[in-house]
Amino acid sequence: MEVAKIQSTGASNRIEGIFTSDSRLEELVSKKAEPINRDEEEIAGYREVLNTIHENYDYITLKPSVILQLHRDLYSFHPSNNGGRYKNQDNIIEEVDEKGIRRIRFKPLSAFETPEAVEKLCSAYNEAINDGRIDPLIIISKFILDFLSIHPFNDGNGRMSRLITLLLLYQQGYIVGKYVSVEMLIESTKESYYETLQESSIGWHENENSYLPFVKYYLSILLKAYRGFSDRVETVAVDKMGKSERVKDIFDKKVHKLSKREIADIYPDISVTTIEKALSDLLKEGYIKKVGSGRGTAYIKINRENQ
Repeated sequence: MEVAKIQSTGASNRIEGIFTSDSRLEELVSKKAEPINRDEEEIAGYREVLNTIHENYDYITLKPSVILQLHRDLYSFHPSNNGGRYKNQDNIIEEVDEKGIRRIRFKPLSAFETPEAVEKLCSAYNEAINDGRIDPLIIISKFILDFLSIHPFNDGNGRMSRLITLLLLYQQGYIVGKYVSVEMLIESTKESYYETLQESSIGWHENENSYLPFVKYYLSILLKAYRGFSDRVETVAVDKMGKSERVKDIFDKKVHKLSKREIADIYPDISVTTIEKALSDLLKEGYIKKVGSGRGTAYIKINRENQ
């Protein structure tokens, strides 16, 4: 759980361009250090809201006042007037191409329309959940798309959407996010995230959009999280493999190349030193081969059939 908190806090903030070093991130999430700049203030705020959701999700009711409170806490370490307040000016969602040219991707609701829209969105969500005719996972995915399309805050909309995702999933019994970082899975598929968000927002203002691309993406992320969790449980609890055996086992399960960082993310309880030793042994055995160099170094299982 502690490793997942660190990964979730780091990934969700990195998606929005908020960074710190791995060592500082771990110290901030474990409350062993105080933030020293704006990025770290926002990281510490995310940690606070994440802890609130982890510990109190059963007692939180989805309503506008709660969303505002969570947003306020997101900025609890940052001297900003934005925390806990809806946007006070209209905003747009832009993207910048390789040449630095900006293009409007989506124009959210106006600041004037926002409070009523969030009120209606929360009411519609609670009514649909209580009605029970539609699977909660579909309702949650559609809620998040609408939330992002409203874009209710001057800043912090993306991070709030991911925090609310965890809150709603936990309330419906899907607690995998406590043990596997859903935010990190979104970060690793960021291009698909933005593509499906854009695709599903076309025609949103006219209520003619298709939720399907974004819902499918969100369900795929949850499925990936559960599969990852299942692999860990099976390997650790059922097979009772040693740590070096688990590193070898992952190459049996994955057909693509793996970096040292990716292995550490999959098995956060295995130290980097142990992973390096296991990789070195597998290289000597001729079980895997190294591809790339420097930061791009990765490893892949040798296919004996093609030798």
